[in-house]
Amino acid sequence: MTYPEEKRKLMTGIYSALIVVAVMWLVKAIELIAGVSFASFGVLPLQIKGLAGILFSPLIHADLAHLSANSAPMFLLGAALVYYYRKESLTIFTALWLVTGLWVWLFARGNSYHIGASGVVYALATFHFTGGVIRKEPGLMAFSMLIIFLYGSMIWGFFPDFFPQKNISWESHLMGAVAGVIMAVYYRKSGPQAKVYEWADEDEGEEYEYPDDQPSSEPENPVKPEEPGNTISYHYKEKE
Repeated sequence: MTYPEEKRKLMTGIYSALIVVAVMWLVKAIELIAGVSFASFGVLPLQIKGLAGILFSPLIHADLAHLSANSAPMFLLGAALVYYYRKESLTIFTALWLVTGLWVWLFARGNSYHIGASGVVYALATFHFTGGVIRKEPGLMAFSMLIIFLYGSMIWGFFPDFFPQKNISWESHLMGAVAGVIMAVYYRKSGPQAKVYEWADEDEGEEYEYPDDQPSSEPENPVKPEEPGNTISYHYKEKE
């Protein structure tokens, strides 16, 4: 792939991720300016009015600190998704978004709204990490290691008891992580693949040609050796 193509892929990923993050910040700006809260558009498990949250909850955040914490990983992981899986990126992103929200609606606690993009962030993180491990492709493996380095502490998001002072939706984290793993396995044949090297056997199937003027190593009329037990005797009579 040429440098212009690589640059175009990278810029497409950056712009796509910026759009998503910009919408998240736009929603919070509208809340602050209008003095309203869109929390009621979050996921309310097993309630009909909570179904809208499957679409809107990742765009809604409790405060600026919550939004800031999700913006950086959403940008990095979203841009990487478009870069590595350009053809399927929109389908994968939409599936991770909707499946995570649906599972939260089905299995999460039913007495509170679940808002924030952290579920989608967990889905993207596990998708990239699992995809890199499955394919063993150097670029994806390196990015997987970067995810561990930057977001390895995300595992604590599955255990809300470690943060009693925060009202963490650990169900969103868990459902997103599971969705990411499943989608990575499903799309294991998409995106970059590890190169397979085939080594040809030099001795197998080779044919040699000799020029017509090359002398043969065998005589034209070879004399067959006498076979034991099958000898012929010739008797000559001398002339008197």
